[in-house]
Amino acid sequence: MSTTEPSETPPEPPLHDLLGPADIRELAAALGVRPTKQRGQNFVIDANTVRRIVRTAGVRPDDVVVEVGPGLGSLTLALLETADRVVAVEIDDVLAGALPSTIAARMPARADRFALVHSDAMHVTELPGPPPTALVANLPYNVAVPVLLTMLERFPTIERTLVMVQAEVADRLAARPGNKVYGVPSVKANWYAEVKRAGSIGRNVFWPAPNVDSGLVSLVRRTEPIKTTATKAEVFAVVDAAFAQRRKTLRAALSGWAGSAPAAEAALVAAGVSPQARGESLTVEEFARIAENKGAGA
Repeated sequence: MSTTEPSETPPEPPLHDLLGPADIRELAAALGVRPTKQRGQNFVIDANTVRRIVRTAGVRPDDVVVEVGPGLGSLTLALLETADRVVAVEIDDVLAGALPSTIAARMPARADRFALVHSDAMHVTELPGPPPTALVANLPYNVAVPVLLTMLERFPTIERTLVMVQAEVADRLAARPGNKVYGVPSVKANWYAEVKRAGSIGRNVFWPAPNVDSGLVSLVRRTEPIKTTATKAEVFAVVDAAFAQRRKTLRAALSGWAGSAPAAEAALVAAGVSPQARGESLTVEEFARIAENKGAGA
């Protein structure tokens, strides 16, 4: 009679049944859903990809995760495997109506850990349950930056963020001063967080497959806010002015903001920034110093 040696390590608990390509298409067909370009809908159909996103996001068992644009629920289910709670914000009427049923059918033991907010993320000012600690989302390409910045502003308890966006947008968000794609999204995201690229995602994990590549961006909120006497609105006004005419020197680009070119030069000199510099060479801290010195020399 043969005997089997006991295993040294217990087997891992079985993973939940996440959505695959056939599941996504069946759900979409049952709901009469056709992904629309207007809302930038591209559904993730690969379970390995959504689990990779959750791992890269560093989602912990005590996290309260907010997800924007859950769609049919691919990433939502993967988040529920790990997080304590998941709050999904969905604007689409049909998708919002179907998501709770998908969660209940696929992950009944975790259904009470899920909450849905049927709304435009740009209009959400509060979320149900405990404050969110993380934001993880496959953001629609056409609204990715404003949604990201709005969520970071309105929910200061969000410590860690991982978003999947168009590769070009990912590059802009994570760009450093001096990079040719460094601009308004780079500076504003850096106001809130340390930002870096966290990977690339191929086109074949989506349905329908987009015409562009996607990238992951990690944002870890600053433990200490930028030290400045200027308000966020004042700093962002300088940023917007500097990049509205990015080919111009800051002396020229900020003339409207300051009231005149000489006034802009005075603010720049007082901030320790060369009037001949361009916005793409400045850090968020330097933009803050310029905002502080508006009216210098008046």
